[in-house]
Amino acid sequence: MTTEPTSSNQTEPHSHSSVHEPEVDQAEDPTTFWERRYIERGGDKGQMWSGHANAALEREAAGLEPGTALDLGSGEGGDALWLAHGGWQVTAVDISTTALSRGEGRAESAGLADRIRWVQADLAVWQPESTFDLVSAQFLQSPVELPREQILRRAASAVAPGGQLLIVGHAAFPKWSTHRAQPEDTPSPEHVLASLALSADEWTVITKELFEREATGPDGTTDTLTDSILRVRRNRPA
Repeated sequence: MTTEPTSSNQTEPHSHSSVHEPEVDQAEDPTTFWERRYIERGGDKGQMWSGHANAALEREAAGLEPGTALDLGSGEGGDALWLAHGGWQVTAVDISTTALSRGEGRAESAGLADRIRWVQADLAVWQPESTFDLVSAQFLQSPVELPREQILRRAASAVAPGGQLLIVGHAAFPKWSTHRAQPEDTPSPEHVLASLALSADEWTVITKELFEREATGPDGTTDTLTDSILRVRRNRPA
């Protein structure tokens, strides 16, 4: 995942958060935490997540014209691969070299190596070098330190005129989670929008909603999860 404390890409079947990590040392270095987590949880499949794209990304980006995309906290590349399959040129950024290596391997096997650039970096300090037609931040929620609002404001600055920013997060944690959430851990779409401090003249809100979906936890139990979804478009100059 990104070298930051941002969760990795995909928590349950396919989100990017690490709400199931028991007895987390919140002071642990984010790079160490995520690298260890990917190595320990690779399992027989050699990957921690399902490999599928996040449902909200599929739904929100399906009708967009492919261009350049930035996947923040890409994890093992489920979202990046889906975007590349759809014709996007993707920059996938994550903190874990193990996660990125797995994603790169899948991209090569799928014949998509030339469509995805894999970047190991800590989102807490990483600065985009260009702008993108789509910036996607899926479940950037973490049990170890993560300056989420700072990262998301920087993400907004990386959206090209006419481009879009998609932010998806947990509005509530599932029943099997051991994470003791504080209100600030599960911000509403309205809170996320307010924290970005976007100019109403420069940005248009496309989606601002809570979305429910069914998910299966690590113990095989199911739960209805609620995602917070915000999608905004940077207006082109008049």
